[in-house]
Amino acid sequence: MMRDAAKREIVLVVDDSPETLSFLTTTLKAAGLTVLVAIDGDGALAVVERITPDIILLDAVMPGLDGFETCRCLKKLPNVAHVPVIFMTGLSDTEHVVRGLDAGGVDYVTKPIVIDELTARMRVHLANARLAQSARLALDTAGRFLLAVTADGVTRWYTPQAARLLAREPAPSEGEAMAEIRLPKAIVPWLRAREHDAARSPAAFVLELGDRRVSLSYLGMIGPDEHLLRLTEADMPGEDRLLRQTLGLTAREAEVLAWLARGKSNRNISEILGISTRTVDKHLEQIYAKLGIENRASAAALAVRTLGSRA
Repeated sequence: MMRDAAKREIVLVVDDSPETLSFLTTTLKAAGLTVLVAIDGDGALAVVERITPDIILLDAVMPGLDGFETCRCLKKLPNVAHVPVIFMTGLSDTEHVVRGLDAGGVDYVTKPIVIDELTARMRVHLANARLAQSARLALDTAGRFLLAVTADGVTRWYTPQAARLLAREPAPSEGEAMAEIRLPKAIVPWLRAREHDAARSPAAFVLELGDRRVSLSYLGMIGPDEHLLRLTEADMPGEDRLLRQTLGLTAREAEVLAWLARGKSNRNISEILGISTRTVDKHLEQIYAKLGIENRASAAALAVRTLGSRA
């Protein structure tokens, strides 16, 4: 099960039973693994703040934070989101198995634990995790601008190139915690729309980063609750850029005003830009305040005059 003598794989065992912890610690160490232990969900979360394990064995039924909720919390952490979690449970009925998989687990074993079965399952999931990590490293080396997020917009991983484009520190080396890149809440409905009805949803989601705009393109699902996005620098169209520079607007405000000048309704603008109509309304309020005008007709007229002055 070991990679080599210099790189012992780390397993985190989470169980409130002293007997189970003692049994697994002894047998897994004998198999060549480094074993970390926690007696509850809070303890597991504390451990992964300091060390990223290669695999986690998690008791489903514990007092306080149970295994299902602990797994959900673990999967929200960028440095352990990719780590396989195997549930250990005496609950073998379908409902609990499904709960474990929905929470982010990759497998389960029933108690009392048969150690040969457990180690065989661990070998499979460790190998799969290494393949996934190798693929990510290959993408890093290839210079791709990629970012993987959950359906809630939480970072799973990103390439160094994506980090630089987003003006973040480069992605950490293996074993180090990966800083979370927080994306706006507006990306969540876009992600769900792309997953379920790509034909009717905007092809890209645009982030405003000061004077820059970054476009996120949806590439697809690459794992349970793991959406792969490609990042590109989004150049503003000439009209949008002129409105931004001349009228002192943000990139998004200039975009909204340009579509307003083309006679589009708030609903049309929201569909075109992939934002809510409420967000369009807020941008228009800011535009009115910045330009010292009171309504959309005046804003459209000013935009038309500004664009006409190019000639």
